[in-house]
Amino acid sequence: MDCFRSLAGFSVSAIAVFIFLSSLQFNCTEAYDALDPNGNITIKWDIISWTPDGYVAVVTMYNFQQYRHITPPGWTLGWTWAKKEVIWSMMGGQATDQGDCSRYKTSPPHCCKKTPSIVDLLPGTPYNQQIANCCKGGVINSWAQEPNNYASSFQLSVGAAGTSNKTVKPPKNFTLLAPGPGYTCGPAVVGKPSKFVTPDGRRVTQAMMTWNVTCTYSQFLAQKTPTCCVSLSSFYNDTIVPCPTCTCGCQNNDTNPGSCVNPNSPYLASVVNGPGKNSLTPLIQCTRHMCPIRVHWHVKLNYKEYWRVKVTITNFNYRMNYSQWNLVVQHPNFDNLTQIFSFNYKPLTPYSSINDTAMLWGVKFYNDFLNQAGPLGNVQSELLFRKDKSTFTFDKGWAFPRRVYFNGDNCVMPPPDAYPHLPNAGSRVRFSILVFFITSLTFFLFE
Repeated sequence: MDCFRSLAGFSVSAIAVFIFLSSLQFNCTEAYDALDPNGNITIKWDIISWTPDGYVAVVTMYNFQQYRHITPPGWTLGWTWAKKEVIWSMMGGQATDQGDCSRYKTSPPHCCKKTPSIVDLLPGTPYNQQIANCCKGGVINSWAQEPNNYASSFQLSVGAAGTSNKTVKPPKNFTLLAPGPGYTCGPAVVGKPSKFVTPDGRRVTQAMMTWNVTCTYSQFLAQKTPTCCVSLSSFYNDTIVPCPTCTCGCQNNDTNPGSCVNPNSPYLASVVNGPGKNSLTPLIQCTRHMCPIRVHWHVKLNYKEYWRVKVTITNFNYRMNYSQWNLVVQHPNFDNLTQIFSFNYKPLTPYSSINDTAMLWGVKFYNDFLNQAGPLGNVQSELLFRKDKSTFTFDKGWAFPRRVYFNGDNCVMPPPDAYPHLPNAGSRVRFSILVFFITSLTFFLFE
């Protein structure tokens, strides 16, 4: 509503420009997720002790997003120092660039850059360089999917920073790449000092000072085109509704050669393993939709008391294996979900009293790893729903999902008028008359 209030006093031409931009899906609520309204990444900067020229701090990132996680190659955290601070040493993380430390004649600091960029250490780091919640290659799982592994921490010793609560200044302009753009971070705010419990649980210590930074995600900032799409089919209609053409881009070998790869190409292996194989840029199998991920929802069977759905997730990206993937589906019958096969399930209730949203993810060591494009690049499961006679119907697309997310990104649905529909009443009447005529003829012939 605030976006529209701000239009007051604008000229007609300015309002026209605003409407045009809105049609390009650029709007004020782009970072707001209705299915996870409180989701964010919170950074806590805890000063745990003072040093002769600064302090020692533990920085922890908490992923409070229910279904969006940080995937390989992991997070990169940056900021701008308020004064002329340096990082003397670090544990559990490292700066990617030391910067110019020439003014220090002996024992140069770990990093002298005004705008350092910090990354997590890799698994297998020696124990004397680790702290709790570190060394996972920058991967942080979502809060709902793995609540015991939703944080990442590192420790740093900061010099030339001030040695008391009155002289120390918080860093500014925090940035978070996870691993690409998408997060916008607010300013550091002084918060209630954090408390820490010793491993034996018998003593509680308290931070000298705590700053909190909140980062929120916007799919529009993360990528300019969608990353996934949804296709539909049903047992009662032969029509398979594909993902819309050019959903995530178009095949255009004239202006963008190599924009996709044909799976039957004899040069497939050389392209996949060639230059840029470690790039974050997707290498997509040539399809009509050109999306890295397709989710297919098939209404499979209809029983007297139940109905059954098959869900298939297919990876068309030759450069990406999705570990710890998840799917979020919104459908009104999830409050009557009876059984799910080979996927984990958790209800999401952003509006508490309405249970119409489900989070699905793979079973550990079985199908929680979605391989890159190829014969093994898919996972699937089936869902069994109990019918609620007051609401259940196959008419008007009711059996298909309202919204689908893959790894936290909203997938493009087909247009509603393309959904598989029930045979119309006229077809059923004509079919019944034909059956009656054949039955009658048979009766007279064999009478």
